Amino acid sequence: MDDSASRRRILQAGAAAGLAAVGLAVTGSGSPASAAPLKLTQSCRDGDQTPSQMEGPFFKRNSPQRTNLVVGGVSGVLLSLRGTVYTQRCVPIPGALLEFWQADRYGRYDNVGYTLRGHQYSAADGTYSLETVVPKDYRDGATFRTSHIHVKVQRPGGRILTSQLYFPSTTQAYGMNVGLNNSRDSLYARSLEIVLGPLANNRYPGTFDFVIR
Repeated sequence: MDDSASRRRILQAGAAAGLAAVGLAVTGSGSPASAAPLKLTQSCRDGDQTPSQMEGPFFKRNSPQRTNLVVGGVSGVLLSLRGTVYTQRCVPIPGALLEFWQADRYGRYDNVGYTLRGHQYSAADGTYSLETVVPKDYRDGATFRTSHIHVKVQRPGGRILTSQLYFPSTTQAYGMNVGLNNSRDSLYARSLEIVLGPLANNRYPGTFDFVIR
């Protein structure tokens, strides 16, 4: 891992620890209860850029605008993902488009509707938040895929970054061996791992910051 990636992971881990320290209260609906907003540690260095990865075959246009994908009967190990969108000069980007799509707890994509699909825009301070579930691994023909979340990020009027987010080997969900699964997936990149806090009340707090051109 290069120095940039190492520094990013260390700082993001600090942010995740902060999330874990205050805890995430869970309401009966499965959504986090209101709490004081947490400021994430800046995890950007001049010249950094989040690595791009392939779009894959399951992208669909015109997803609904929403920050909570845990709707319509979706269940699984919950994930509260937070982060900031930065320029390569480490300036937060307001109004950046973020689009997420993923498989469910059974490794299946909804290719008819928009389950576990949605887009949103970063806030005035460049931050975003996403409520979703940990996706399961799956096999697409001869290709094995470990747990991952697809994403597109675009600053207003800028280029689109297409990438994928992965999970650390310690992730506990659906009986998966995530470390082994990651090693079997040729696309897996450790620099694209979400930093997870401890699992509590069936929910992981996670952080990932994007740096885009």
